[in-house]
Amino acid sequence: MSPNSLDIARNAFTWLVTGPHPVSLDGRQFEGLPNRSIPLDEVRDRLLARRCPQEIRDAVWTHLVLRSRAEGATWTVSAVGVALPALTSVATILSDRFAGDPADVHAEVLRGFLSALATVDLRPPRIMLRLRWAAYRSGHKALSEALSSPAPIAPGSWPEPRRTPGGHPDLVLARAVADGVLNRTEAALIGATRLEKVSVAEWAALHELSEWAVYKTRKRAELRLAAHVREAAAGADPTDALTDQVATTVAIARTHESTQRARGRSSKTDPNSGVQGCGTHPRTARSSEVPECA
Repeated sequence: MSPNSLDIARNAFTWLVTGPHPVSLDGRQFEGLPNRSIPLDEVRDRLLARRCPQEIRDAVWTHLVLRSRAEGATWTVSAVGVALPALTSVATILSDRFAGDPADVHAEVLRGFLSALATVDLRPPRIMLRLRWAAYRSGHKALSEALSSPAPIAPGSWPEPRRTPGGHPDLVLARAVADGVLNRTEAALIGATRLEKVSVAEWAALHELSEWAVYKTRKRAELRLAAHVREAAAGADPTDALTDQVATTVAIARTHESTQRARGRSSKTDPNSGVQGCGTHPRTARSSEVPECA
Protein backbone atom coordinates (compact mmCIF):
# COMPACT_ATOMS: atom_id res chain seq x y z
CA MET A 1 0.00 0.00 0.00
CA SER A 2 1.36 3.42 -0.93
CA PRO A 3 1.91 5.94 1.87
CA ASN A 4 -1.12 8.08 2.67
CA SER A 5 -1.03 11.83 3.10
CA LEU A 6 -0.33 11.68 6.84
CA ASP A 7 2.57 9.28 6.29
CA ILE A 8 4.02 11.68 3.72
CA ALA A 9 3.61 14.59 6.13
CA ARG A 10 5.31 12.59 8.89
CA ASN A 11 8.26 11.77 6.65
CA ALA A 12 8.61 15.42 5.60
CA PHE A 13 8.51 16.60 9.22
CA THR A 14 11.09 13.99 10.25
CA TRP A 15 13.40 15.29 7.53
CA LEU A 16 13.00 18.86 8.86
CA VAL A 17 13.96 17.97 12.42
CA THR A 18 16.78 15.55 11.58
CA GLY A 19 20.42 16.48 11.22
CA PRO A 20 22.70 19.11 12.70
CA HIS A 21 20.36 22.04 11.97
CA PRO A 22 16.77 20.98 12.77
CA VAL A 23 13.93 23.47 12.36
CA SER A 24 13.55 24.97 15.84
CA LEU A 25 11.86 27.59 17.98
CA ASP A 26 13.68 30.12 20.11
CA GLY A 27 12.55 29.09 23.58
CA ARG A 28 13.44 32.54 24.94
CA GLN A 29 10.34 33.90 23.19
CA PHE A 30 8.00 31.70 25.23
CA GLU A 31 7.67 31.96 28.98
CA GLY A 32 7.88 28.48 30.46
CA LEU A 33 10.07 26.95 27.74
CA PRO A 34 13.85 26.45 28.05
CA ASN A 35 15.98 29.45 27.08
CA ARG A 36 17.53 27.80 24.05
CA SER A 37 16.80 26.68 20.53
CA ILE A 38 14.25 23.85 20.74
CA PRO A 39 13.81 21.43 17.79
CA LEU A 40 10.17 21.17 16.75
CA ASP A 41 9.86 17.49 17.59
CA GLU A 42 10.86 18.38 21.16
CA VAL A 43 8.39 21.29 21.08
CA ARG A 44 5.67 18.84 20.04
CA ASP A 45 6.50 16.51 22.93
CA ARG A 46 6.46 19.37 25.42
CA LEU A 47 3.04 20.54 24.23
CA LEU A 48 1.68 17.01 24.59
CA ALA A 49 2.73 16.78 28.23
CA ARG A 50 -0.25 17.07 30.59
CA ARG A 51 1.59 19.52 32.80
CA CYS A 52 2.06 21.95 29.89
CA PRO A 53 -0.09 25.05 30.61
CA GLN A 54 -2.69 26.00 28.02
CA GLU A 55 -1.10 29.46 27.75
CA ILE A 56 2.14 27.96 26.44
CA ARG A 57 0.28 25.76 23.96
CA ASP A 58 -1.61 28.74 22.61
CA ALA A 59 1.50 30.92 22.43
CA VAL A 60 3.40 28.29 20.44
CA TRP A 61 0.47 27.60 18.14
CA THR A 62 -0.01 31.31 17.50
CA HIS A 63 3.65 31.46 16.46
CA LEU A 64 3.37 28.38 14.21
CA VAL A 65 0.18 29.58 12.53
CA LEU A 66 1.54 33.06 11.86
CA ARG A 67 4.79 31.71 10.40
CA SER A 68 2.86 29.26 8.24
CA ARG A 69 0.71 32.07 6.90
CA ALA A 70 3.66 34.39 6.32
CA GLU A 71 6.25 31.93 4.99
CA GLY A 72 4.38 28.76 4.00
CA ALA A 73 6.44 25.76 2.88
CA THR A 74 8.72 24.75 5.77
CA TRP A 75 6.52 26.27 8.47
CA THR A 76 3.34 24.75 7.11
CA VAL A 77 4.97 21.31 7.18
CA SER A 78 6.24 22.17 10.67
CA ALA A 79 2.73 22.99 11.89
CA VAL A 80 1.41 19.75 10.44
CA GLY A 81 4.24 17.84 12.10
CA VAL A 82 3.56 19.30 15.53
CA ALA A 83 -0.15 18.51 15.06
CA LEU A 84 0.42 14.95 13.80
CA PRO A 85 -0.45 13.17 17.08
CA ALA A 86 -3.89 14.82 17.03
CA LEU A 87 -4.38 14.37 13.28
CA THR A 88 -3.37 10.71 13.45
CA SER A 89 -5.78 10.17 16.34
CA VAL A 90 -8.66 11.74 14.38
CA ALA A 91 -7.85 9.75 11.24
CA THR A 92 -7.61 6.49 13.21
CA ILE A 93 -10.92 7.05 14.99
CA LEU A 94 -12.71 7.72 11.70
CA SER A 95 -11.00 4.93 9.75
CA ASP A 96 -11.58 2.30 12.44
CA ARG A 97 -15.30 2.39 11.64
CA PHE A 98 -14.74 2.21 7.87
CA ALA A 99 -14.00 -1.04 6.01
CA GLY A 100 -12.84 0.68 2.80
CA ASP A 101 -9.57 2.34 1.85
CA PRO A 102 -8.89 5.02 4.48
CA ALA A 103 -6.61 7.09 2.22
CA ASP A 104 -9.35 9.55 1.22
CA VAL A 105 -10.45 10.00 4.83
CA HIS A 106 -6.86 10.68 5.92
CA ALA A 107 -6.40 13.15 3.07
CA GLU A 108 -9.52 15.04 4.09
CA VAL A 109 -8.39 15.16 7.71
CA LEU A 110 -5.18 16.83 6.55
CA ARG A 111 -7.01 19.11 4.13
CA GLY A 112 -9.37 20.27 6.88
CA PHE A 113 -6.43 21.06 9.14
CA LEU A 114 -4.59 23.02 6.44
CA SER A 115 -7.70 25.01 5.56
CA ALA A 116 -8.22 25.94 9.20
CA LEU A 117 -4.53 26.81 9.54
CA ALA A 118 -5.13 29.68 7.12
CA THR A 119 -8.31 30.93 8.79
CA VAL A 120 -8.41 30.00 12.49
CA ASP A 121 -8.99 32.91 14.86
CA LEU A 122 -5.92 33.22 17.08
CA ARG A 123 -7.57 35.40 19.72
CA PRO A 124 -9.65 32.81 21.63
CA PRO A 125 -7.80 30.09 23.58
CA ARG A 126 -7.44 26.41 22.63
CA ILE A 127 -6.17 27.02 19.12
CA MET A 128 -5.11 23.42 18.54
CA LEU A 129 -8.43 22.09 19.76
CA ARG A 130 -10.20 24.17 17.12
CA LEU A 131 -7.75 23.07 14.42
CA ARG A 132 -8.35 19.47 15.45
CA TRP A 133 -12.10 19.89 15.17
CA ALA A 134 -11.75 21.36 11.68
CA ALA A 135 -9.72 18.29 10.69
CA TYR A 136 -12.32 16.00 12.24
CA ARG A 137 -15.24 17.66 10.45
CA SER A 138 -13.49 17.41 7.11
CA GLY A 139 -12.61 13.73 7.61
CA HIS A 140 -16.08 12.92 8.91
CA LYS A 141 -17.66 14.45 5.81
CA ALA A 142 -15.49 12.24 3.58
CA LEU A 143 -16.40 9.20 5.68
CA SER A 144 -20.13 9.93 5.47
CA GLU A 145 -19.96 10.38 1.71
CA ALA A 146 -18.04 7.13 1.29
CA LEU A 147 -20.55 5.20 3.41
CA SER A 148 -23.56 6.58 1.56
CA SER A 149 -22.22 6.22 -1.99
CA PRO A 150 -23.48 3.23 -4.07
CA ALA A 151 -21.14 0.33 -4.67
CA PRO A 152 -19.76 0.27 -8.25
CA ILE A 153 -21.04 -2.52 -10.54
CA ALA A 154 -19.00 -3.86 -13.44
CA PRO A 155 -20.79 -3.63 -16.84
CA GLY A 156 -22.65 -6.81 -17.74
CA SER A 157 -22.49 -8.31 -14.30
CA TRP A 158 -25.29 -9.00 -11.87
CA PRO A 159 -25.22 -6.60 -8.95
CA GLU A 160 -24.22 -8.29 -5.73
CA PRO A 161 -26.25 -7.49 -2.63
CA ARG A 162 -24.64 -4.45 -1.15
CA ARG A 163 -23.21 -4.74 2.33
CA THR A 164 -24.96 -2.02 4.17
CA PRO A 165 -23.24 -0.49 7.15
CA GLY A 166 -26.19 -1.67 9.20
CA GLY A 167 -26.23 -0.04 12.59
CA HIS A 168 -23.25 2.16 11.75
CA PRO A 169 -23.60 4.94 14.33
CA ASP A 170 -22.77 7.74 11.89
CA LEU A 171 -25.60 6.67 9.58
CA VAL A 172 -28.01 6.28 12.48
CA LEU A 173 -27.33 9.90 13.40
CA ALA A 174 -27.51 11.05 9.77
CA ARG A 175 -30.92 9.41 9.32
CA ALA A 176 -32.16 10.96 12.55
CA VAL A 177 -31.21 14.41 11.23
CA ALA A 178 -32.92 13.68 7.89
CA ASP A 179 -36.06 12.56 9.73
CA GLY A 180 -36.11 15.72 11.85
CA VAL A 181 -35.54 13.84 15.10
CA LEU A 182 -32.21 15.57 15.77
CA ASN A 183 -30.69 18.76 14.49
CA ARG A 184 -27.14 18.79 13.16
CA THR A 185 -25.69 20.17 16.38
CA GLU A 186 -27.31 17.44 18.48
CA ALA A 187 -26.07 14.74 16.09
CA ALA A 188 -22.55 16.18 16.17
CA LEU A 189 -22.65 16.33 19.98
CA ILE A 190 -23.72 12.69 20.32
CA GLY A 191 -21.24 11.53 17.71
CA ALA A 192 -18.32 13.37 19.28
CA THR A 193 -18.94 12.62 22.96
CA ARG A 194 -20.33 9.09 22.64
CA LEU A 195 -18.40 7.71 19.66
CA GLU A 196 -15.21 9.75 19.37
CA LYS A 197 -14.19 9.78 23.05
CA VAL A 198 -14.28 13.57 23.12
CA SER A 199 -15.08 14.84 26.60
CA VAL A 200 -18.13 16.98 27.22
CA ALA A 201 -15.76 19.58 28.70
CA GLU A 202 -13.87 19.80 25.40
CA TRP A 203 -17.04 20.03 23.35
CA ALA A 204 -18.53 22.65 25.64
CA ALA A 205 -15.37 24.77 25.59
CA LEU A 206 -15.16 24.62 21.81
CA HIS A 207 -18.76 25.79 21.42
CA GLU A 208 -18.58 28.30 24.30
CA LEU A 209 -21.33 26.56 26.28
CA SER A 210 -21.54 25.37 29.86
CA GLU A 211 -21.02 21.69 30.56
CA TRP A 212 -24.39 21.65 32.31
CA ALA A 213 -26.16 22.81 29.14
CA VAL A 214 -24.31 20.30 26.98
CA TYR A 215 -25.18 17.35 29.25
CA LYS A 216 -28.82 18.42 29.27
CA THR A 217 -28.94 18.84 25.50
CA ARG A 218 -27.33 15.44 24.92
CA LYS A 219 -29.69 13.62 27.25
CA ARG A 220 -32.81 15.07 25.63
CA ALA A 221 -31.48 14.32 22.14
CA GLU A 222 -30.60 10.72 23.04
CA LEU A 223 -34.05 10.09 24.50
CA ARG A 224 -35.66 11.28 21.24
CA LEU A 225 -33.24 9.21 19.19
CA ALA A 226 -33.88 6.03 21.16
CA ALA A 227 -37.67 6.47 20.94
CA HIS A 228 -37.45 7.11 17.20
CA VAL A 229 -35.38 3.98 16.53
CA ARG A 230 -37.62 1.79 18.71
CA GLU A 231 -40.68 3.08 16.84
CA ALA A 232 -39.06 2.43 13.47
CA ALA A 233 -38.02 -1.06 14.51
CA ALA A 234 -41.51 -1.90 15.82
CA GLY A 235 -43.12 -1.13 12.46
CA ALA A 236 -40.45 -2.68 10.26
CA ASP A 237 -40.23 -6.03 8.53
CA PRO A 238 -38.53 -8.32 11.06
CA THR A 239 -36.33 -9.66 8.25
CA ASP A 240 -34.87 -6.20 7.66
CA ALA A 241 -31.29 -6.66 8.87
CA LEU A 242 -30.56 -2.96 8.73
CA THR A 243 -33.38 -2.03 11.07
CA ASP A 244 -32.52 -4.92 13.34
CA GLN A 245 -28.90 -3.86 13.64
CA VAL A 246 -29.79 -0.22 14.20
CA ALA A 247 -32.26 -1.16 16.92
CA THR A 248 -29.62 -3.35 18.54
CA THR A 249 -27.10 -0.52 18.43
CA VAL A 250 -29.40 1.89 20.22
CA ALA A 251 -30.63 -0.74 22.65
CA ILE A 252 -27.06 -1.43 23.70
CA ALA A 253 -26.43 2.30 24.12
CA ARG A 254 -29.55 2.74 26.23
CA THR A 255 -28.72 -0.33 28.35
CA HIS A 256 -25.26 1.11 29.01
CA GLU A 257 -26.76 4.46 30.01
CA SER A 258 -29.29 2.79 32.31
CA THR A 259 -26.46 0.94 34.03
CA GLN A 260 -24.52 4.17 34.43
CA ARG A 261 -27.58 5.91 35.88
CA ALA A 262 -27.98 3.10 38.41
CA ARG A 263 -24.36 3.51 39.44
CA GLY A 264 -24.84 7.26 39.58
CA ARG A 265 -27.45 7.10 42.32
CA SER A 266 -24.64 7.42 44.80
CA SER A 267 -22.97 10.15 42.70
CA LYS A 268 -25.49 12.21 40.80
CA THR A 269 -22.89 14.24 38.95
CA ASP A 270 -21.10 11.35 37.22
CA PRO A 271 -20.65 12.83 33.71
CA ASN A 272 -20.90 9.43 32.05
CA SER A 273 -24.28 8.69 33.56
CA GLY A 274 -26.24 11.23 31.55
CA VAL A 275 -27.56 12.74 34.80
CA GLN A 276 -27.58 16.49 34.52
CA GLY A 277 -25.68 17.35 37.68
CA CYS A 278 -28.76 17.03 39.91
CA GLY A 279 -28.27 18.72 43.24
CA THR A 280 -25.06 20.40 42.11
CA HIS A 281 -24.43 23.90 40.87
CA PRO A 282 -23.70 23.73 37.09
CA ARG A 283 -20.23 25.18 37.54
CA THR A 284 -19.22 22.32 39.83
CA ALA A 285 -20.37 19.57 37.47
CA ARG A 286 -17.04 18.71 35.88
CA SER A 287 -16.13 15.89 33.56
CA SER A 288 -13.57 13.40 34.86
CA GLU A 289 -12.30 12.88 31.34
CA VAL A 290 -8.88 14.31 30.49
CA PRO A 291 -8.96 16.47 27.34
CA GLU A 292 -6.65 15.42 24.58
CA CYS A 293 -3.82 17.91 24.35
CA ALA A 294 -1.83 18.84 21.30
